[in-house]
Amino acid sequence: MIKVKEIEGKTMNENKSRENREVFLPGDEVGGGDLRAGAGTYSSDGKIFASQIGIKSIRSNFVNIIPMGGAYVPRIGDQVIAYVTEMGPTYWLTDIKSPYPAPLHVNDTPWKVDFGDTGKYLKVGDAIIVVISEVDEIRHVQISMREHGHRRLNTGLLMEMTPSKVPRVIGKSGSMISLIKDGANCRMFVGQNGRIWVDGEEDSMELALQALDMIEKHAHSSGLTDRVKTLLGGHRTESEKKPAEERKETPVKEMPAKEMPVKEAPVKEMPVKEAPVKETPVKEAPVKEAPVKEEGGGGSPKTDESPVKKEE
Repeated sequence: MIKVKEIEGKTMNENKSRENREVFLPGDEVGGGDLRAGAGTYSSDGKIFASQIGIKSIRSNFVNIIPMGGAYVPRIGDQVIAYVTEMGPTYWLTDIKSPYPAPLHVNDTPWKVDFGDTGKYLKVGDAIIVVISEVDEIRHVQISMREHGHRRLNTGLLMEMTPSKVPRVIGKSGSMISLIKDGANCRMFVGQNGRIWVDGEEDSMELALQALDMIEKHAHSSGLTDRVKTLLGGHRTESEKKPAEERKETPVKEMPAKEMPVKEAPVKEMPVKEAPVKETPVKEAPVKEAPVKEEGGGGSPKTDESPVKKEE
């Protein structure tokens, strides 16, 4: 059963800590020269100004303002976690934590859904991993589940976070999320809309939750990676110090070798049957005696010799 826990974002006063990054207000100058205006900024007279409240970030020669709050704005290709809110005969309506509705059509799922059978596959309240497949000029959104890894979430925890702080959770090249997954020994999926799925043992999920809460509270301060490492490393050290009884380690029992008696199979002597010799009677062929004809007697026997003609 999926449990949902919201992590409330808290904006820290920059005067309370020297580690906090500078916060820019709309209209503040954030750069110029060779830099180019990026997300959350605009340029005027060769200078770049902030168009929203947030933290400045420079990447690839672009100046960006990372917002400190606000709703999720969908973009094509974003991987998000959606909640099913309504069902129709050929579609589901979902909530992607955005002002814009996100329908999911049966043709955009890995299932072959008959007309009117949508309730057999997804129900209201189900959480699913989807991708933003279409966004038009008037913010009509279409989502899809046809790609690998898109599915319904049946176990674990779902947590809510400010969408603007998702890049801090992921880190550069996925460094932060890998740190949490390895340190807490759990599975995670971070949606671009600020919804995060965590699954694993109860202690592992609780530790991951603490790390995410730390990121939410200190997203705009430096040294965050070291703080998360200390949190995860300290928990691991305490776990290793616990005796075996507290860690509930089950000793491996060695099974005694049981000698099985070897039974000698009795040799069963098979009687040798002598095949009877069948004598075949020898049939004697009868001797046929030819009759002997005597010469000069009675009539002369007929011969095959032709009479010899005398010459005149």
